[in-house]
Amino acid sequence: MTNSQPWGGRFREGLAEVAFRFSASLDVDGRLFRQDIAGSIAHAQMLADCGIISAEDGAAIIQGLIELRADIEAGNVGFPADAEDIHMAVEKLLIERVGPAGGRLHTARSRNDQVAVDIKLYLRQRVEGIVASIRQLQRVLLRQAELHAATVMPGYTHLQRAQPVLLGHHLLAYLQMLERDRTRLLDCQRRADTLPLGAAALAGTSFPIDRHAVAASLGFAGIAENSMDAVSARDHVLEFLAACSIGMSNLSRLAEEVVLWATTEFQFIQIGDAFSTGSSIMPQKKNPDMAELVRGKTGRVYGALISLLTTMKGLPLSYNRDMQEDKLPMIDGADTWEDSLVVMAGMLDNSTFNASAMAAAAGGGFSTATEIADYLVRCGIPFRDAHGVAGAIVGYCVERNLTLAELDLPTLQKFSSAFASDIFNYLDPASAVEQRRSAGAASPQEVARQVRWWKSVVSGQ
Repeated sequence: MTNSQPWGGRFREGLAEVAFRFSASLDVDGRLFRQDIAGSIAHAQMLADCGIISAEDGAAIIQGLIELRADIEAGNVGFPADAEDIHMAVEKLLIERVGPAGGRLHTARSRNDQVAVDIKLYLRQRVEGIVASIRQLQRVLLRQAELHAATVMPGYTHLQRAQPVLLGHHLLAYLQMLERDRTRLLDCQRRADTLPLGAAALAGTSFPIDRHAVAASLGFAGIAENSMDAVSARDHVLEFLAACSIGMSNLSRLAEEVVLWATTEFQFIQIGDAFSTGSSIMPQKKNPDMAELVRGKTGRVYGALISLLTTMKGLPLSYNRDMQEDKLPMIDGADTWEDSLVVMAGMLDNSTFNASAMAAAAGGGFSTATEIADYLVRCGIPFRDAHGVAGAIVGYCVERNLTLAELDLPTLQKFSSAFASDIFNYLDPASAVEQRRSAGAASPQEVARQVRWWKSVVSGQ
């Protein structure tokens, strides 16, 4: 292979074809062409403003880059086959367009600080997109929560029926999780809001550049102060992938519930046909494949995080070629999370919840046994003793295949003389939920309050 690489002056032989294919990254970092061109435009303007290149060369470079970006976006130009990465591809294409002036663009910078700024610009754009997708899923959940603010369902611990709750309350729990995902991403973005460009290879540059001007041009809050850290830091990518992983974990929990609820055994939800698939052999099947795929793709995002953690764990300062492996997990993690958010929003927006099945299930499994204990506490009996009485009543019902609702007052009074006829108000799941009015609890009043608050948070954002 001919030695046409930007570092080729030092070498007598060209890079072997197999080595070039092994080391090239254009198939991955080509996704960053907009960010690479944006950084180059800001850098060229600064070089001209500081008198490092002529105003004429600066103008030619900037116009050439603007036109090149438009042609790439329109599919009118492809990347050169002999370019290692997006940086060299853009530079080669620019020189073809504007001549020798294009060769001055790389003054006072290195691919090390160039890729670092591309990544931060890319993360900013992806954070904005993912935050918007989180908001959309939150709005879908909020609509369903408001629609089912009084729909009684069983609440679970250990996947066993525990106490009755409201479907609206259950869905609002995921709204809260998603809000933490959103703020976690924004926190990550704040820590990535410094400009690495101008650090050059690792030690800065002797040219009189103005890094603060470039930072302002690209919308960064400031500059990365240490040049070695600027080119070698990838903890912002790791933090982003950690946020992706946590976010996918939360989505996977919701997806798992949808999978369970869509079974014949639960029958809590009917997923729309547009987000379901069938079987190639069993014509009766309607499968919750989108939820299952979200659950499955969670492991893929975890893998992206572990991949980059492993890449970075033993690297000395500053830049090492290992770090070329940062972009694939970053891009794939972002794509997978954002796609999963969009699919979940579409699926839940096209689903119908079976309120009658949920209400029927809410009364099973002795779910109001805690209400019996609380009733006795209000009668002056210590909770531990009241707990024992309620447990004995459940045991009595289990032995006789009875539900709590099938007990009469004389039977209950055999376990405690404190029981009166008003106990039956607490054995009905809907009535039991009504009693739970502590802040953040599952009563209709609290769910309505939370819905009102969430509407003020997510509207128009």
